[in-house]
Amino acid sequence: MRPTTLCFSGLDPSGGAGLQADIEAIGAAGGHAAIACTALTIQDSQKVYGFETVSPELLDAQARKVLGDLPVQAIKSGMLGSTENIAVLAKILEENPQIPYVLDPVLVANSGGSLGDPATLVAAFKTLISLATLITPNTVELRALSQKQQIEDAVQVLFELGARAILVKGAHEHEAHRIRHWLYLREAKGKSVCITQSVWPRINGEFHGSGCTLASNVAGRLAQGQSLQEAIARAELWLHRTLVKADIPHPEGQRIPMRFL
Repeated sequence: MRPTTLCFSGLDPSGGAGLQADIEAIGAAGGHAAIACTALTIQDSQKVYGFETVSPELLDAQARKVLGDLPVQAIKSGMLGSTENIAVLAKILEENPQIPYVLDPVLVANSGGSLGDPATLVAAFKTLISLATLITPNTVELRALSQKQQIEDAVQVLFELGARAILVKGAHEHEAHRIRHWLYLREAKGKSVCITQSVWPRINGEFHGSGCTLASNVAGRLAQGQSLQEAIARAELWLHRTLVKADIPHPEGQRIPMRFL
């Protein structure tokens, strides 16, 4: 069987983000996606209108049945929605330290819609930081998690909390013609070092689900045994192609990545 990535993520009815993005991105990486659904949301490709999280008992039961049945080689999380669901995931990760884990610390949707109380989620997400093989925050999420404005300072805070590797996504920075991503690794004594910086031409428009798409594709590649740096480099190139060919539901609205190329 193809290597399985178990994703903890919410349902986006539009199919642009959330669990459908995970399924498509992992499939594109050559893997099989299994889903422990964390929440049902009310959203379209442009905006989040509301959500309801599943109970922690239901989430735990979903994940454990998959872990007992399928060859799970990686775990990825996106929207978790509640501190209780974060606690469920933390316990499962502690019981399975051999499985690579990609943490996409989703606080708000790209449209700005709520996916949980940000202040509460920030505190809870910190329990997952030391359990993650890779954390993939955008710069807004990075600053919220660290309470620091400078990227270098913010990254160092997460390393002091136990992070091992951080891929900082720079699409929210105000650079007109390019987007930069930075990969930081933990060195001795908890210090961070930026080992790679990738630069991509900025594509016009806003994109729905691009963060889910990148994190899940990386996780799918880790499940196949690719090294962290190889998985990230290949996933970033693939993501760029999905954005170039993205579907455009509305001329002025968010676009949906074309994950099947």
